[in-house]
Amino acid sequence: MTDSSPTIAVLLPCYNEEAAIAQTVAGFRAALPDARIYVYDNNSSDRTIAVARAAGAIVRIERLQGKGAVVRRMFADVDADIYVMADGDATYDASVAPALIARMLDEQLDMVVGSRVHEAADAYRRGHQFGNRAMTGLLARLFGRSFTDIFSGYRVFSRRFVKSFPVLSAGFEIETEISVHALELKMPVGEIETPYFARLEGSESKLNTYRDGFRILGTIATLYRIERPILFFGVIAGLLAALAVILAIPLAITYMQTHTVPRFPTAILVTGLGILAALSIFTGLILDTVVRGRREMRRLAYLAHKAPGNGG
Repeated sequence: MTDSSPTIAVLLPCYNEEAAIAQTVAGFRAALPDARIYVYDNNSSDRTIAVARAAGAIVRIERLQGKGAVVRRMFADVDADIYVMADGDATYDASVAPALIARMLDEQLDMVVGSRVHEAADAYRRGHQFGNRAMTGLLARLFGRSFTDIFSGYRVFSRRFVKSFPVLSAGFEIETEISVHALELKMPVGEIETPYFARLEGSESKLNTYRDGFRILGTIATLYRIERPILFFGVIAGLLAALAVILAIPLAITYMQTHTVPRFPTAILVTGLGILAALSIFTGLILDTVVRGRREMRRLAYLAHKAPGNGG
């Protein structure tokens, strides 16, 4: 590696991956011989740490449970020009990493996603495929554009992406937060199809289809509320206003016929719904101003670092 070559860090979050971590480290060592390979263990109860060290990885420990906590620690602690993140379960093809990095440098991208292509029938459960497509479509509708595989754990990041990303997620919803961060700051990003293999014998998935699916859906809703407050609270205001109008129509008809308002509780409810609708609109407007300020600060933090590739 020459002095002008970018420094590369391979980041591997791990939890009970004794059966696969050695092969994962060896694969990235062969594909990226000049890279530093970090294994961040997340309270494994097996021999993951010992096996990773024996394989030649730099091993660090994150006690706070959850993949999001591990990513937060990795992004904060590791210093490099290019970051390659993958899971430690040997399901991703390490030999594709140079192509992902080359795409980033050639096009000066801030993130390149390894979009998974399943090499085996049992590599990716059918329910997970459906959930991935549904969540990807939802993200595209909410934020205007998306990726073909928003849940891929195989990604290459620029330094300015990593150092401007305020990791807030705790678990597997971290990939969703990463995608939204890139979409919100309108970063230049790309995708490359990569093989996705079945797990090795003795390696088990830590993803719970329904529990983590609901958490990811909640994360998207929360991020939408935070990043699109006018639309979020506008929908609430519209629903409240529509309900108020529906309830007010019989009152208006009765008033025109009798010049009296006999159902005072309904009239009070209509008034309350109207007030809540107005408050929702103003809440969205106020929060939109706050969000714009926060987005500007994140953008400035992003621009504080040089672009990857020839502009770096």
